[in-house]
Amino acid sequence: MSKVSGKQESMGLYKAILELKDLDECHRFFQDLCTVSELRAMEQRYDVAVLLQQGMIYNHILEKTGASSATISRVNRALNYGAGGYQDVLSRILEQGEKGEQEDT
Repeated sequence: MSKVSGKQESMGLYKAILELKDLDECHRFFQDLCTVSELRAMEQRYDVAVLLQQGMIYNHILEKTGASSATISRVNRALNYGAGGYQDVLSRILEQGEKGEQEDT
């Protein structure tokens, strides 16, 4: 377990997130857990990750999301050199989207 600011990282939050049953429950949990600013920042970083994964260039991402170039760069660094969390989620969402398209045909 890694240390954060001299304290041991708690896995309780991550376990709680895994207990969420659906999108509505997840939304309500994060509304209670985070401030509006924190939620908007996380939503923006996720949107940036999706657009980077789609190959969009920085200037277009900045225009579309309002994210700073520093935020875009940080997300790009996490996509390329991070722990793999973005990659795990984005690949699953892409896979689900492809399955949905196949079912529609």
